[in-house]
Amino acid sequence: MRVWLGGVVALGMMLATTPAAAGRADVGQPAHDYTVLTFDRQKVSSVELKGKVVVLNYWATWCTPCKAEMIVFDDYIRKHPDTDLKIYSITTEDSVPPSMLIKLASILRFPLARKLYGRGYGVMEGVPTTYVIDRSGVLRHAKAGAFNALNFEALVGPLLAQAAPANIPPL
Repeated sequence: MRVWLGGVVALGMMLATTPAAAGRADVGQPAHDYTVLTFDRQKVSSVELKGKVVVLNYWATWCTPCKAEMIVFDDYIRKHPDTDLKIYSITTEDSVPPSMLIKLASILRFPLARKLYGRGYGVMEGVPTTYVIDRSGVLRHAKAGAFNALNFEALVGPLLAQAAPANIPPL
């Protein structure tokens, strides 16, 4: 019994240090590199977004809070058109053909995305799940749950008010 229990503890310690556990994106730490594949098949990398405030949002077509949150995002961008805010909403399931999202994609002020490549950015306890990265490339928010207009402004407004880092290399 003692040998078996010791083996379980050792296995648990090994798993806690595996790349999967170490690969999780942690708030307050530099964000992991990522690439977004947009609805129109453009690839945008984290390198291209340095100096911007970035929102990576997982949503589902059947999710009512997700749809309400998209309105919050769209309203924010319409009210603040000249900001360095970049929002990418990543569809989580393939139950709806991309052709059915064309109309939605055409009216939003931010791009829909098909995929997010990069370690540490998965759907958490459900959708919507959102990651917010500041201008310095630090992860500032990583949670499941929908934003409303007030809490989105409270998080994103101060991040946008910060100056972009001076040491961003040109592409």
